[in-house]
Amino acid sequence: ISITDGQIYLQPDLFNAGQRPAVDVGISVSRVGGAAQIKAMKQVAGTLRLDLAQFRELQAFAQFGSDLDKATQAQLARGQRLTEILKQPQYQPMDVAQQVLVIWSATNGYIDDVPVENVRRFEAELLRFVENSHPGVLQSIREKKSITDDIKNDLAQVLRDFKDRWSEETAVAGRPATGGAAPQATTQGATGAQTNAAGV
Repeated sequence: ISITDGQIYLQPDLFNAGQRPAVDVGISVSRVGGAAQIKAMKQVAGTLRLDLAQFRELQAFAQFGSDLDKATQAQLARGQRLTEILKQPQYQPMDVAQQVLVIWSATNGYIDDVPVENVRRFEAELLRFVENSHPGVLQSIREKKSITDDIKNDLAQVLRDFKDRWSEETAVAGRPATGGAAPQATTQGATGAQTNAAGV
């Protein structure tokens, strides 16, 4: 295709696997994606796109062998969870600050210990928790349009608080609980990425 064209490529395999929208972020391109994104989205989407590309490659490789080292297993596990956060119900758009929050939490390892089948519930409850208890964090993202060091520290604290609450509630309810220790936040890349309905 011409570099002046835009193209959203929908992958049948992703659709059949339950990924909706089934956008292949590796080969989809946009003329306006980067220009239309706020800096905060670029900061989180760059890392997300790289992680997903590595996941797709490892996923194909893993089909031909069972002896995978721990690092590869960890990348595959994170990729499965990243795929879950990109699933979006029809007619339910998300505010850009909410998208940034969810993607940041996933790419920084805060859902690595959440069972895959619980990721979407974790996401929904996280958003409710932040909206009710820490609305200023989302407002800061909307106003600054970038993830500053202060916002990064606030996000890390919010995620630690939520994970403590999540672990307690899932334990009481008898559901599989996640680990209590929160990971250390890492710096996101500032590269742009193609946007889809989930902001990726």
